[in-house]
Amino acid sequence: MHTYILERKQIVPRSRAETFAFFCDAFNLERITPPFLKFRIITPAPIQMAEGTLIDYQLNLYGVPLNWRTLIERWQPGEKFVDTQLNGPYDLWHHTHTFEEIGPNRTLMRDRVLYRIPFGIFGRLAHGLFVRRSLEMIFDYRAKATAEILGARQEERMVLKSLAVSTGD
Repeated sequence: MHTYILERKQIVPRSRAETFAFFCDAFNLERITPPFLKFRIITPAPIQMAEGTLIDYQLNLYGVPLNWRTLIERWQPGEKFVDTQLNGPYDLWHHTHTFEEIGPNRTLMRDRVLYRIPFGIFGRLAHGLFVRRSLEMIFDYRAKATAEILGARQEERMVLKSLAVSTGD
C-alpha cells in the first residue's frame, strides 16, 4: 500500500496569532476551497476547535457527492494542529498544519499531508492519472485564496511545494 506525502509552505503577511486564528476557524476552509468541490461544513456553528473536535463536511469529488468527517487529533494553540480523516474518500488523510513566526507580521505556514488512496493498484493508477494533479490544483487554489484574503502582495505569494512522494509499497 502506497502512502503519499504532500507538503506546502507559504509565507503569510500576518502575525502567527492572526494566521493561526484564520486557519482555526473551520468556516474559513469553505472560503479557501475551490468552488468545483462544492465544499460545505455541515457541523453546526460555532465549532470550538480543540483536541477531539469532530467536523463533518460535504463535498463533490470527481462528480461524486461525499461526506467527510475530520478529527482534530492534536491541538497546540498558536503553533500547530493536526486533522485526521475518520470517514471520507481516502484510506488515510493525516494533515499537519504548523505556523512559525519569521518576522514582524510574517508567518511561515506549513502543510504536510500523509495520504493513501483506496483500491490497491487501481488507486495508484488513479493517483498518477488525476488524484495527484487534483490535489495540486486544490492546494494551489488554497494558497492563492489565502494570500488574497490575508492581504499578501504579489512578491509575498510564494508557495514552496512538493507532492506525491511514495513512502512504500
